[in-house]
Amino acid sequence: MPAQLNPTRMNLINLKKTIAMAQKGHGILKKKREVLVIEFLKLLQKSKNDRSTLLVTMQEGYKTVVTASTYVGNFELEEAALYTPEAAPVGIAIKNIMGVRIPEISRSDAAAPQTLNMFALKSSSLAVDDISDSFARVRDMIVDIAQREQGLKRLVLEIDKTKRRVNALEYIVIPNLRSQSRYISMRLEEIDRDMFSALKHVKKKLDRGE
Repeated sequence: MPAQLNPTRMNLINLKKTIAMAQKGHGILKKKREVLVIEFLKLLQKSKNDRSTLLVTMQEGYKTVVTASTYVGNFELEEAALYTPEAAPVGIAIKNIMGVRIPEISRSDAAAPQTLNMFALKSSSLAVDDISDSFARVRDMIVDIAQREQGLKRLVLEIDKTKRRVNALEYIVIPNLRSQSRYISMRLEEIDRDMFSALKHVKKKLDRGE
């Protein structure tokens, strides 16, 4: 419980201003929390959908490996893998959502690897090319999911922090300020009553000529 302020009119005026500012801040933080929760739910739904799609895409990718193995054999596939360049690098930028810095991951399409194409020409097998296409899709989806889930983590932290601030203002700061305001108002009323009684007493004495 904070120490009570001196019961002066100036302190009462300042308290009322502080309460108004605290209420305004409380409203802004509540709106911020709502926006963050909406954005979180959007990203969460996209992430769930993407993970389901990723599972299906990976299953399709492994099926293309089995198919290609049937056509050209495991040894040839392993040889083709030796010519597979590394995955294209990704770029990371930062976007701002209500003060939350969320990573935005981008792919370099120009540097996208031409997976297995060299061997595909040698074997003349479309099944081998299908492996390249399938796992390129898997790679792109993984990058998208990673971006969204990093965003989700940061949004959760910011939502929690904003919620604690809202609760602190709503249940601690503003009630304490109002309590102090009521205390000062009550004390000022008592002082006014005492002053009025004292003035009446003095007036009565003056009227009696004392």
